[in-house]
Amino acid sequence: MNATPAPLGATIDKVTKRLLPFLLLMYVLAFLDRANVGFAKKAFQADTGISDAAFAFGASIFFLGYALFEVPSNLIMHRVGARIWMARIMVTWGLISAAMMFAHTETVFYVLRVLLGIAEAGFFPGVILYLTYWFPSMARGRAMGLFYFGAPLAFIFGSPLSGLLLEFDGFSGLHGWQWMFLVEGLLATLVGVWAYFYLDNRPNEAKWLTSAEKATLDAALSAEENVKQAHGPRGTLAALKNGRVLYFALIYFIIQMSVYGVVFYLPTQVASLLGTKVGFTVGLVTAIPWLCAMLATYFLPRWSDRTGERRLFAGGILVVCAAGIAASVATNSPVLSLLALCFAAAGFISVQPIFWTLPTGYLGGIAAAGGIALINSLGSLGGFVAPNVKTWAETTFASTSAGLYLLAGTTLIGAVLVFALAAAGIGREARAPVTNR
Repeated sequence: MNATPAPLGATIDKVTKRLLPFLLLMYVLAFLDRANVGFAKKAFQADTGISDAAFAFGASIFFLGYALFEVPSNLIMHRVGARIWMARIMVTWGLISAAMMFAHTETVFYVLRVLLGIAEAGFFPGVILYLTYWFPSMARGRAMGLFYFGAPLAFIFGSPLSGLLLEFDGFSGLHGWQWMFLVEGLLATLVGVWAYFYLDNRPNEAKWLTSAEKATLDAALSAEENVKQAHGPRGTLAALKNGRVLYFALIYFIIQMSVYGVVFYLPTQVASLLGTKVGFTVGLVTAIPWLCAMLATYFLPRWSDRTGERRLFAGGILVVCAAGIAASVATNSPVLSLLALCFAAAGFISVQPIFWTLPTGYLGGIAAAGGIALINSLGSLGGFVAPNVKTWAETTFASTSAGLYLLAGTTLIGAVLVFALAAAGIGREARAPVTNR
């Protein structure tokens, strides 16, 4: 006898409570291990003699290895399941991140950053794909918004932690930046082992869901998958050549330029505003923009889910983000600069879960595995371009502000590209929100 279907809203809430906190923890560690090099910058350069240009190249070269292995990693995850593959990703990236404590030369720094990118490749698009296995589109913006808490949380809690570990300089004969890489890398490895025992690949494997709840989710997800298969690309190659997928990748590339053009240098920018060195105090102040980002990421994707509006939300947020980046260097007031950075961080974090509802609402099946990975892969190259373009602009125009003005301009271009999606009829979903009734 078939089980009576469970309420969809209640089932989604149950899935959210089970999966999102753990995925959030994984993302906190991923983002922290990716961006903590920004905290180590001054102490690391002082101890190793690595130049600003070499540091910028080493910080950004992570994204080359990351981009090259995104698509194959996601295809493997689609085949073997998230439980095994996510555990593998976390364990290897944690060990390599810990090995950054041995990066005493430019060559070792470059090699480890490339290997870190290769090891982590597939984590982020893997989670985005994983969420499509569990959340229908009408609830996906909220779910992705909760997942994106990982970035601000990495800085709210990780910034003071990184700053505190830097102050262990000299303890047991190690520099502070060595302690930072070692501790934060090993934390990721431990959570990777935990992931193997905690995650389920699909709803039908989840012992914590009832038969009725599995049937409810399956009905909602299957109906959505049928629409995607009818209107979107059906295979990996078709997805990789699809013009709409490439257009999404261009938008995401620009968003990532905004993110990493600021993230890698935020600690040193805040230290400059405070007139002090990077440490625990700077870590606490640096957490303020990420608190604002967390609030925005909680409310805006939910608002977008309720209205079904994606394009206007994403484009408008990018305009605010561009204004914040520019204003952070346009004023001599530390308070106003910090306020501007709050708007910038809130913008470039909260726009991303809303952006991802667009390609995940279009791609299904194996095409989703390849297409989502391609968008993230090409988009993540923005993280490689941004630090180098920022350094180039500052050198060329002999101004420490030129780089951020340039990034503000590219962010505005991203807003225009999002608004232009209206011509293709993308970004507006007419439907009611999910309820528990």
